[in-house]
Amino acid sequence: MDFDSDDESALLQDDYYAFLNISKEATKEEINNAYRRLSRIYHPDKHLDPEKKQKAEILFNKTKKAYEVLSDPHQRAIYDNLGVKGLETEGWEIVQRTKTPAEIRAEYEQLAEERAERRKQQRTNPHGSITVNINATDLFNPYINEYGVQDEYEIEENSVLPNIEVSGMSFNQSVEFPLTQKDTATLSGQLQTHNGTGGGVISLSCRHIFSHRSWGEMEIGAGNGPSVSLKAFRTLSKRFFWNGGTVLQFTPQGIRPGFISTLAMQIDKHSVGYFTYNTGYKSSVSTSVIRDTETGLYNFSVQVGLPHSYISFSYTRKMLNHELRLRVAFKVGTFGGVIEYGAEKKVSKHSLLAAAVAVGVPAGVKLKIKLTRANQVYSFPIHLCEEVMPAPVFYGTIVPLIVYAVIKKSLVEPFLKEQEAKRAETEKQNNRTKLLEKRKEAQAAVELMSATYARIVRDEDAKKGLVIEKALYGKALRSNNRDSGDFAEEILDVTIPLQCLVKDSKLELHNHTKVRLHFFQIKCVL
Repeated sequence: MDFDSDDESALLQDDYYAFLNISKEATKEEINNAYRRLSRIYHPDKHLDPEKKQKAEILFNKTKKAYEVLSDPHQRAIYDNLGVKGLETEGWEIVQRTKTPAEIRAEYEQLAEERAERRKQQRTNPHGSITVNINATDLFNPYINEYGVQDEYEIEENSVLPNIEVSGMSFNQSVEFPLTQKDTATLSGQLQTHNGTGGGVISLSCRHIFSHRSWGEMEIGAGNGPSVSLKAFRTLSKRFFWNGGTVLQFTPQGIRPGFISTLAMQIDKHSVGYFTYNTGYKSSVSTSVIRDTETGLYNFSVQVGLPHSYISFSYTRKMLNHELRLRVAFKVGTFGGVIEYGAEKKVSKHSLLAAAVAVGVPAGVKLKIKLTRANQVYSFPIHLCEEVMPAPVFYGTIVPLIVYAVIKKSLVEPFLKEQEAKRAETEKQNNRTKLLEKRKEAQAAVELMSATYARIVRDEDAKKGLVIEKALYGKALRSNNRDSGDFAEEILDVTIPLQCLVKDSKLELHNHTKVRLHFFQIKCVL
């Protein structure tokens, strides 16, 4: 019999009910009886031969583990709902002993999340972003001098290829340093340049979590003059929460203060409203409503202030089956207006690729490409045209789709298939090793049952009870090719283990897959 990866993995999971040969509805007394029966067979003190004693110790420890789990109502409930992985999760010892499956699963998910968070805290958790602004307006808007014609120098320079330049760049990077369970320090830096001029900022912040309802943060920075800021978050009630902060920027012209405060309200299960007041170098009052559902994300905002006031709306369609998001947005204000449309696609487990076209006045046409890889973001805003023209809109929409399709077919898909093949082969090798270990364990179990088998046969024969003359399990071997790498099932002689299950002239086999029984393990051929 050939097994796929899922079949092999299923065989490798310990089934405590099958190990003790009891039903999933077994009572405490039935569990105790099963444990005592197997203990008489596998207890190391029952065997004098050193090799048998070693094998017995392994099987006795498994028997004891199965008994400990199934005899404890709390552990049994966890095992019934989540399997061995639930028992291996840290923190169950401090959790209130609940009874319902829903409560157990909720606790497991919470503990798993906390464990993942602890692992995350052990690392510096770096975040970063790189933005490269590209000026490609010469593709559609060649430079025209004051006389209405192209300059001779420009004609010579652009006669073969258009002039495409990097007009600006910015780099952001941050690393976190967990100090205690409630304190985290963050070191971050930013460098940016635009048309040959630029600057940088470096800052150090420390956040303290007061409770699950509030935290506070202090940050000091240097770059465009030293600065000090304070931030805080507070849950006010079940539906309201607040966050805000103040900053003091020290410049040659004096101290420049700033303050921002946001009050949020949970409108319903999927909607949140925000009201923000900002004063300082830029002063404004804004309100927004965000609605996030399984199929769509809506965002409506209104801002009044300096330097600009505007109204904006965006809608994102979530296509979960295709791991794709389609987005359309518009923004109108004192600066002009812009319409943007684009898509975001998950290209691998940790990578997202997004592209959008923004058409506006007076900005013109821009193509925005963004790649997110884990905690790193790479953005490439490309300015295609300073005016709204059909050609840059068309090419900005079509060219990225064609490039994506070509790269996906020629590079991404072959790479992912190769990675998946390597992962499957590694898992297959691991499963093969574990299956062979299971086979040895089954052989050891049958060997250790010999004395018990002889005793039961004598007792049953004396009282004219049930004596199993011959019992076979399995199918004929399909292939003897040891180089194929496939597993095949052999016919097993299970007379001894079946006879050992006989009690009071009755044979009880519960509703388990027979290959789950530790003495029925399938023999594997490489």
